[in-house]
Amino acid sequence: EGRLEGRYHPQKDRDAPIAIVLHAHPQFGGTMNHKVVYNLHYAFYNMGFTVLRFNFRGVGRSQGEYDQGIGELSDAASAL
Repeated sequence: EGRLEGRYHPQKDRDAPIAIVLHAHPQFGGTMNHKVVYNLHYAFYNMGFTVLRFNFRGVGRSQGEYDQGIGELSDAASAL
């Protein structure tokens, strides 16, 4: 629960497809600013997608603490 840090880049076309890019486990260096996540974000954007990437709870400026994957699943659902 709490706020999640994220970056949202909408396309001008309101009917554009949407991509949500999730990062790897933070214990393995996963954040929304990891180069793979960042590059995927802009690759989707350049292909015409509206794109969201965000940090799961307890990562970066997102509030909360790691929750063994349970809370993180809720984070992803909230992003939708």
